[in-house]
Amino acid sequence: MKTMLSFFKAVLRMAKPWVAWVALMMTTNMVTPIFFIDRVEAQVVLITTMASAALMVLIFAKKGFVRLLGLGHVLWVPMIFWLLTRVGLASPVTWFEKWIVAVIVVSGLSVIIDAVDVIRYARGERAPTVPFHS
Repeated sequence: MKTMLSFFKAVLRMAKPWVAWVALMMTTNMVTPIFFIDRVEAQVVLITTMASAALMVLIFAKKGFVRLLGLGHVLWVPMIFWLLTRVGLASPVTWFEKWIVAVIVVSGLSVIIDAVDVIRYARGERAPTVPFHS
C-alpha cells in the first residue's frame, strides 16, 4: 500500500500537462466504466486498467519513476483491438459508443507515448523522470 501511495504521489509531481493527461486517462478508463458496469466492455476496460496500474506499481517498486513504467500499459494493446470490434468508429451514437471511442483514442495515444518511453529506456535513458521518495 505504501508503494502505491508513493507511486501516486510521484504522478502528482509530474509536470502539470502530464498530470492532466493521467487524470484524463483515469477518468476515461477507471471512472466512466462504472456508469456502464453492466456491459462487458466496461468490465474489461476497468479490469485491464487496474491490472495495468498494478503492473506499473510493481515496476515503480523495483525501478522508481522511470520510462519503463510505460510497459504497464502493454495490456491495453489487446483491449484496444478488441474494443475496435465492439463499436463503429465512423458514427458513434450512444454515450456508451462515444465512451468506447474515447477509450480507444485516449488509450491508443497513451500506448504510443509509452512505447516511445520504453524504447528510450531500452536505449539507456534510465534516470528517474520524477525523483523517487517513499
